[in-house]
Amino acid sequence: MYPLQQKPIICVSGAAETGHCGEGAMNIAFKLGEAIAKNDCIITTGATTGFPAWSAAGAKKAGGFSLGVSPAANKLEHIGNYRLPTEDMDYIFYTGFGFPGRDLLLVRSAEAVIFGCGRIGTIHEFTVAFEESMPIGILEGTWETDEVIREIISKGNRPSDFVVYDTDPDRLVKRVKEMVLNRREEIIRRAGSWRDD
Repeated sequence: MYPLQQKPIICVSGAAETGHCGEGAMNIAFKLGEAIAKNDCIITTGATTGFPAWSAAGAKKAGGFSLGVSPAANKLEHIGNYRLPTEDMDYIFYTGFGFPGRDLLLVRSAEAVIFGCGRIGTIHEFTVAFEESMPIGILEGTWETDEVIREIISKGNRPSDFVVYDTDPDRLVKRVKEMVLNRREEIIRRAGSWRDD
């Protein structure tokens, strides 16, 4: 049975290089991480710089637990080859799969994904989460990522009722968490009906 009391795991996806994100983007990322921790959820990121790093920092400041999923095979490669941070993460899982393979494990390690300002890697993670029919939150801001994702969904000719948009980090986290908890309850309900057959 799925443990309802387990904290929801929410992944934050966003750009490691944030020059295109606009003014105040890192402050918004920090607030997103804080909101995840304050709403009693666990944050997971790609253990990278930029938007995910600021989100992890916000979560840690708010007393949350932070999990990083690295493209590197070990800590030495993580720091030396990829030049990625280790701060603000309680645990880093070293995949050794590079960025594309890491993206798949990162998304699947979570129960939902929230997308901020991003580039091609963020779009890749979005398509993985969308294909998995995961609860998805799109944080709207000064960047264009939210509009790009809207266009992908529109031109993909596949409607979705598990993607929500919001400009407020705390409100978005609350909405995404509600979707996660509703999905858990549905899984338990189905498991119960299967046992009754």
